[in-house]
Amino acid sequence: MPETRSRTRPDAERRARQGVAQLICGPRTKWLVLVLWLIVLVLAAPLAQKLGDVQDNTTSSWVPRSAESTRVLDAAAGFRPETMPMVVVYARENGPLTGADRARIADGVSEIRQLRSHWIRGDETRGPVFDKTGDTAEQAQAAQVYVPLTMNNETWNDLPDAVEDVREQVADGGRDTDGLDVYITGPAGVSADFAEAFADIDSTLLLAAGAVVVVALLITYRSPILLFVPLISVFVSLYGAQALIYLLAEHAGLTVNGQSAGILTVLVFGAGTDYALLLVARYREELRRHEDRHEAMALALHRAGPAVLASGATVVLSMLVLLAAEMNSTRGLGPVAAIGVAVGLLAMLSLFPALLVICGRWLFWPVIPHVGSSDPAEHGMWARMGRRIAGRPRMTWVATSLALAVLALGLIQLRAAGISNEDAFIDKPDSVTGQEVQAEYFPAGSGDPMVVVAEKARADDVRRVVEGTSGVQRGTVGTPPGTRAEHDGQVLFEATLSDPSDSRAAKDTVERVRDAVHAVPDADARVGGGTATLLDMDKATVHDDKLVIPLVLLVVLIVLGVLLRAVVAPLLLIGTVIVSFSAALGISALVFRHLFDFPGESTDFPLFVFVFLVALGIDYNIFLTTRIREEAARQGTRQGVLTGLAATGAVITSAGLVLAGTFAVLGTIPMVAFVEIGFAVALGVLLDTFIVRSILVTSLFLDAGAKVWWPHPLSRADDPSPPADDPSPSGDDSSPSGV
Repeated sequence: MPETRSRTRPDAERRARQGVAQLICGPRTKWLVLVLWLIVLVLAAPLAQKLGDVQDNTTSSWVPRSAESTRVLDAAAGFRPETMPMVVVYARENGPLTGADRARIADGVSEIRQLRSHWIRGDETRGPVFDKTGDTAEQAQAAQVYVPLTMNNETWNDLPDAVEDVREQVADGGRDTDGLDVYITGPAGVSADFAEAFADIDSTLLLAAGAVVVVALLITYRSPILLFVPLISVFVSLYGAQALIYLLAEHAGLTVNGQSAGILTVLVFGAGTDYALLLVARYREELRRHEDRHEAMALALHRAGPAVLASGATVVLSMLVLLAAEMNSTRGLGPVAAIGVAVGLLAMLSLFPALLVICGRWLFWPVIPHVGSSDPAEHGMWARMGRRIAGRPRMTWVATSLALAVLALGLIQLRAAGISNEDAFIDKPDSVTGQEVQAEYFPAGSGDPMVVVAEKARADDVRRVVEGTSGVQRGTVGTPPGTRAEHDGQVLFEATLSDPSDSRAAKDTVERVRDAVHAVPDADARVGGGTATLLDMDKATVHDDKLVIPLVLLVVLIVLGVLLRAVVAPLLLIGTVIVSFSAALGISALVFRHLFDFPGESTDFPLFVFVFLVALGIDYNIFLTTRIREEAARQGTRQGVLTGLAATGAVITSAGLVLAGTFAVLGTIPMVAFVEIGFAVALGVLLDTFIVRSILVTSLFLDAGAKVWWPHPLSRADDPSPPADDPSPSGDDSSPSGV
C-alpha cells in the first residue's frame, strides 16, 4: 500500500499542475486572470452603483401574485391609481381643541391641498375629521387629515421626502398652539420610516461587514498585509454580483428589494471570506512543502478546490430553492443570493489565487511559511481535542445531542406570528406614536381601509354583508372620493376596521369578511387592502416553510451524497444540521423573550434562519468531511477523523467567526426582524463551528468508523482505532496537514 501511494501521488500532483489550477496561477497566466478581473471591475462598478435604482419595494414585489389582496390591487387599478394614505393626526391631550388649534389645522389642510411634489395628491386631501370625545363638536380633542399618495416604484424612495413636505405645511404657523401634538402616520407615514431604516443600507452593511472581516482576518492571519488580498477579492466579487443583478433586474424582470440587496452584501462577504480562509490555509500548507509558490498554489487548488466548489454549489442550489416560494420577496431573494455566492465563488477560485501568487510569500509577513517549517496544527488544540474525543466517542455524541436537544426546548417560546408596526422598530418612530394616538381618538383601523371589489349587480348585497360583519366599523362602508363609480362591470368600496390594521384581530376580521362575501352568489367579491395583504403574506410564509425547508434539506443531502459518494455520512450530517438549527432557534427565542424583550418574530424568521444556517453552516461539515475522506483512504477512517479535525480546526473556527460576525452586522439596521435574523444566524454558525462540527460530527464519525462511507468500498476497509496518545494527528509526516 505505501508503494502504491508513492506511485500515484506524484501522478495526481502532475495532473493538478497541468490542469485548470495551473491556468489560474501559472507564472504567466496569473497576469491574464488579473487583467480579466480588472476589466470586470471597470465594467461592473458603474452598473453596481445603479442597483438601488431598480429596487422594487412596492407591495406587489412582496406579496404572492396569486393572493386575493394582489388581485384586488390589480382590479383597483381600473378605478384609481394605486394609492397609499398618509394621515396627519392633531391631538390636544389635556382638553378640547382651541380656536387657535382649529385655525392651524385649517391652514395646514389648505397648504397640503396645494402640494403636487413627491407623488402627493394634495387636491384629493380629505378632512379634517374631528373625533367625538364629547357631546358636541366643540369638545373634540383630535382631528385627522387624509393625504393620498400615488404609489409606484419611485414612491418608496420618495416617501421620507413626502412626509417632510407635509410636515413643513403643518408646522406651527406662529400661533399660540402650545400643547397641540402633530403626527404624520398612516400607511405612508409608517412606510416612510421603513424606507429611512433601509436608507443607505448597502453602504452601512458594506462598512460594517468590511470592518468585521478586517478584524477577523488580522487575528487569523496575524499579518497586516495578507488581509487586503481577500478584501480586494470580495469587493470585486460584490461589484460583479451587483452589476449582474442590476442588468437582470433592468432587462430580465428580476425582482430586487431592500431586503435582498442588504442580504446580498452580507452573503458575499461572509461566504467569500470563508472560501479565502480555506484556500489560504491549504496554500500555506503547500508552501511548507514546495519551493515554487505556483506549484504550491496549484496543489492547494487541486486539493481544497473540490470542497470549496461543493460548498459554494450547496449555497447556490439552496438559494435557488427559494424560487419555489409563494412570497415574491422570498422568491426574489433566491436568484439574488445565488448570483452573489456564485460570483464570489468564481472570484475566490480565480482572482484570489492569482493575487496570492503574484504577491509571493512576503504577504504572510511576519509569519512567513518556509519550506520544511513545521505545521502547528499537528500538535495544536484541535489535535488534542480529537484525541480526547477518541477515548469515548459514543458518550460524547450522546451527551452533546442531549444538550442541544435541551437547548431546542426554547422553541416553545418562539412566536413567529408576525410583528406589528408598533413592534417592528428598535426605537419607536414618530409614525408609530401617531398611530397609537390615532387609535385613541378614532377607529383603530382608520387610515388603512379594507378594500372590496365586487360585481355591480350584487354590490348592494356585498355592502350589507360587509357592514354586518363583526370587526367592521359601522357606517364606514362606501365608495371613496376620487374613485370611478364602475369599471368593467365591477364596483369598489372601502370599509374601516375597528382594530389596528396590523393586528391579529384585524386579520381575523378580514377572514370573516372574506368568508361572508365569498358566500354571496355571483358577486365574485374579493377583499384586499393593507390588512388583507399582511394576512396573505402570513399564509404564504407558512406555505413556504412547509415546502422550502424540506426541499433545502433534500438538495443538501444530494450534494453531500455526490461529494462523499456515501449514504450514511450525509444522513448523519443532515441530522446534526437539524439539531443545530433547532438549538439555535431555541436559544434565540429565549434571548428575544427574556433579554431583548422582543414581542415576537416575523413569520418568515424560521425560514430565513434555516436557509442561511443550513446552506452556509453545511460548509464547515463539507470542509471537515472531505478532508476526513481524503485521509481515510490512506490511513483508515478513525485516524482520518483525527487528522481532518486537527488540520481543519483552526481555519474552520476562523471562518465561523467571520461568518457569524458578518451576519451580526444585520443588527446595525434599526428593525427588529433584521436584528433577529442576524442574531439567530450568527448564533447558529457559532454552534456549528464550536459544538456541532468539532464535537458532534467528530464523535459520530469516530464511533461509526468506516461504516460512515457505506456503500462506498471505504466502508469495507480495515479501520483500527486511533492510538489515544499519538502525538501526531496523521501519524505520517509526509501527509498534508493543512485544510
